[in-house]
Amino acid sequence: MSAQESCLSLIKYFLFVFNLFFFVLGSLIFCFGIWILIDRTSFVSFVGLSFVPLQTWSKILAISGILTMGLALLGCVGALRELRCLLGLYFGMLLLLFATQITLGILISTQRIRLERRVQDLVLETIRNYRSNPEETAAEESWDYAQFQLRCCGWHSPQDWFQVLILRGNESEAHRVPCSCYNSSAANDSATFDKVFFSQLSRLGPRARPRHSADLCVVPANDHIYHEGCAQSLRKWLHNNLISIVGICLGIGLLEVSVMVLSLQLQCKALRRKPEQQVPGADGSNPTPGLSADGSGGRCGVLSSSSGRSSTPWGSRGMAGACPNWGGKAPQSKLPMALGP
Repeated sequence: MSAQESCLSLIKYFLFVFNLFFFVLGSLIFCFGIWILIDRTSFVSFVGLSFVPLQTWSKILAISGILTMGLALLGCVGALRELRCLLGLYFGMLLLLFATQITLGILISTQRIRLERRVQDLVLETIRNYRSNPEETAAEESWDYAQFQLRCCGWHSPQDWFQVLILRGNESEAHRVPCSCYNSSAANDSATFDKVFFSQLSRLGPRARPRHSADLCVVPANDHIYHEGCAQSLRKWLHNNLISIVGICLGIGLLEVSVMVLSLQLQCKALRRKPEQQVPGADGSNPTPGLSADGSGGRCGVLSSSSGRSSTPWGSRGMAGACPNWGGKAPQSKLPMALGP
């Protein structure tokens, strides 16, 4: 086996192992999404919070796992069997994914100001309509989760919540904010945190429905809350993790390009191997007029032409069975059709 064939075999098995790993990873993501969808209470008890609308995220995880498994399966079978159609489809899907990521990166970098305004409008609208519709609380729960994770309150400041009528109460005019703004580490009080957890956990029952006031958890604005807006917290988080984010994006991009190049080389090997398997002259035709496929000119003493007729180069003087001594090699020049009288 030559060095080139050894290298191509190594590429084949590397692609197989690489895609096998991603197939297992996709199956784990799919199972994780199904677990959240079926047993949400166990997931909440494992994580400790239940702010996120789990049904939406479980569907996203399940679909992502299926797509990852399908792409990895194409790579595994295509690399192991060296099938050109599967390798071409695998290369095309990777190229489409890479082009989509590049397009998103360009749009985010060029439309950053417009994107920030759009996010700000969505957040402020969510705050203004906080719990206005008891049956649709997915956006509110997502924003509560963001406030808890980023350790912030409101978009600009906690004053963004002061205009929400449902948080002001009927009797008292004291300003209140959602429990996701409560800083339990500063207060060192677990009672409010238990109130947050159990009020959110009650929504995960099989027949539970969000109600207008029973599930509403609020704390006084003059209590231990986060005084920083989420816009500033988000900018700080992006600034502190910018190098990690750019490094991860570059690593994923280089990995995708490397896998595309390897799959393209393996596909070129499959394309080269198919013509080599065809034997010249296998259809019964003689590729060289006057000579057979082995270069010996057919029977010794008889040369065949392209018209199918044969001539006897040694005449009819009893030398038809004689063979010239060429030392086991055919002459390099063309043989004459007759050697004369």
